[in-house]
Amino acid sequence: MLELGTAAPDFRLPDAWGNEVGLTDFPEAKGTLVAFICNHCPFVKHIAPAMAQFGNEYTKRGLAVIAINSNDTENYPDDAPEKMIEEIENLGYEFPYLVDASQETAKAYRAACTPDFFLFDRDHKLVYRGQFDASRPESEIPVTGEDLRAAADAVLAGEAPSEDQRPSLGCNIKWKAENAPGYA
Repeated sequence: MLELGTAAPDFRLPDAWGNEVGLTDFPEAKGTLVAFICNHCPFVKHIAPAMAQFGNEYTKRGLAVIAINSNDTENYPDDAPEKMIEEIENLGYEFPYLVDASQETAKAYRAACTPDFFLFDRDHKLVYRGQFDASRPESEIPVTGEDLRAAADAVLAGEAPSEDQRPSLGCNIKWKAENAPGYA
């Protein structure tokens, strides 16, 4: 995992329609959330409506929210850009959902699973890397986003989130053949 305090690795990636979006496209943001997600993972599907609500709410509050799909779309066609468009429309994502076809951005962030969340302060220093909340598919714990909300609230208030952070749990990123990093 990236260490707290690490500078956000820069990127410029296309969204599902081919429009490029980069980390530096949000100069007025009070913080930035980079979320590695996909369409087909049951862990992402479990939180997707709540994540859409979170992203749409927090962008209005000054947080840049950027979702990235790094999965191998040749072997996992449900994660292809045209399916991402369906996901965006069905869930109402109002934040960019980008395609990391080379998987280099996922490697730069040391992303391991979907979902995987990286929250940076105004200066693009990592202050949170962890779970959305404690809910899991087939659990009776409701999806609230409480862990990520607490961290984002702290960032928006100009404070440091708690260092008591629980890692995300989900499906492994679907790496292309011979592209898996050593940490995966």
